[in-house]
Amino acid sequence: MCQSCVVGNASILIHSQTEGTKMTISMYQASVPRLINALTNLSNVLQKAHDHMTEKKIDANAILHYRLYPDMLNFTRQIQIAADTAKGVVARLAGVDIPVNDDTETSIAELQERLAKTIAFIGSFKPEQIDGTEDKAIVTKRGDKETHYKGMQFLLGHAIPNVYFHSSMAFAILRTNGVVIGKRDYLGNP
Repeated sequence: MCQSCVVGNASILIHSQTEGTKMTISMYQASVPRLINALTNLSNVLQKAHDHMTEKKIDANAILHYRLYPDMLNFTRQIQIAADTAKGVVARLAGVDIPVNDDTETSIAELQERLAKTIAFIGSFKPEQIDGTEDKAIVTKRGDKETHYKGMQFLLGHAIPNVYFHSSMAFAILRTNGVVIGKRDYLGNP
């Protein structure tokens, strides 16, 4: 049980008073493997969705365009945003350009291809490109609005929660449409 968490210069230091041990988690460890895991699990769930639609003879558009509520984004956008957020945080932390996607996917296979490209991009980074970025200035723009973060704040307070949120919404859409998936599918093999 973590009793206190202290941010160090190059890592997140977690100290457990009950066990008297210290564990260091680097920015790389907190980002790249976790994001790859989340996107891999999402890709595996997409395969189960494809299999479900094939078996039940369901038009893919019924799920690709499905929204949990009229003012929410559809399934396709949930996948796109999860992928974009994951690649965006790693690129920003490493100081490289973020690959641009055209958001033209119209099938499960195309969404899986997008996830595969994103996983490959994220997996290409080395720890030395990400570690030490806890205090790096990160600026995001959405329309005219700029939001300023520090690296760790952006990773832990914005990007990772967004990847999990959009993955969860995609997961919920699939469950709502009868795809047989459960918590193990969401968690995968961390």
